[in-house]
Amino acid sequence: MTPADLSRTVLHAVRRAVDEDALRAPVPTRVRVERTRPGGSGDYACAVALQLAGPAALPALEVARILRERVAAEPGVGRVEITGPGFLSFTLDAPAVGDRAVLDAVREQGLAYGHGDALRDEILQFHHAREVRAAVTAQAVRRLVAAQGARVRVSCDAASDPDWARLGVTVDAHGTPPVPLTEVRPVPAGATAGELLERLGPDAARWGLLRPAGHDRAALGPELLVQGEANPLFRVRYAHARTRALTRGAALLGFTADPAPHAEPAAPRGSRPEHAPGAEPAPYSEVLYDGAARPLLDLLADHPGVLLAAARHRAPDRVARQMEAVAHAFFDFHDSCPPLPAGDEKPSAAHRARLALAEAAGTVLAGGLSLLGIRAPEHL
Repeated sequence: MTPADLSRTVLHAVRRAVDEDALRAPVPTRVRVERTRPGGSGDYACAVALQLAGPAALPALEVARILRERVAAEPGVGRVEITGPGFLSFTLDAPAVGDRAVLDAVREQGLAYGHGDALRDEILQFHHAREVRAAVTAQAVRRLVAAQGARVRVSCDAASDPDWARLGVTVDAHGTPPVPLTEVRPVPAGATAGELLERLGPDAARWGLLRPAGHDRAALGPELLVQGEANPLFRVRYAHARTRALTRGAALLGFTADPAPHAEPAAPRGSRPEHAPGAEPAPYSEVLYDGAARPLLDLLADHPGVLLAAARHRAPDRVARQMEAVAHAFFDFHDSCPPLPAGDEKPSAAHRARLALAEAAGTVLAGGLSLLGIRAPEHL
């Protein structure tokens, strides 16, 4: 069960409680579920009971008890506790189940992993000045909200700069439209699209414009072109290219990814492992993914929530920061749990599972960059 799945499960429990007249309160449009902070109880926590206590005219602890019994019976939820003044804390079933669900979802949905229909009922009109950062930001926001099901148009104060097209910008109308609109007004870039394209090229220019929050000034210097770890854009794209190289390397060695194989017992180097007679192989969760994989798995599980939050807050910088975090966690995982065998080592179940995680990371990186309008090369 992913965090998005858990959020929907809690929301379904609220609807059930209202339908059964156990709770008299308006059903919220969404329920926010967050990872438990250090020292807390369970895997995730939710404050929905405190949110509903006032409208329901009940103590938050009572609302929490009503919801707990309805959530606890759902598949994938191992335990539900009530903590503090009425927080719900959730412990999910064996992590392997949730991990495999995440990897399966990434594999099945591809670059669209994390897209949804939470904004399907919204018709939006974004408007921006004739300025390159505003234009690029509006285009990125358009991609984000459209990926969550919204219908959206973008207008500009005046005729578009012809160079905007080279940055992937399209504008539906010019002049101020006579309808309610949302202004997109980041701090101006201080340069034209043509100047940025000449100095940086389209990908680095878009990253430089989108990576800072809209209220911060964009850093648009030559550091965006440095091919080294100090450049976040290079690190993100290199992480993606490395995941693709792992897939090619595995193919040359004759194996493919498997998100949930059975683990094989240790065998002498160079020999083919065999299971002991009558023994069942250990489940992969006990052997294949150690602590180095957990941060990466958690980031992949959180990805749909990050995309939805970025769309709701009109904040493409959140996607950029998510890509940086995924890249960092991928390299840590890669260095600690190599997906490819070394030397005369034979490919094992562990390698197939690690490769599945690496490929999922690459897919998420490519999908996130795509939403920002940035290419994810196979080779760097």
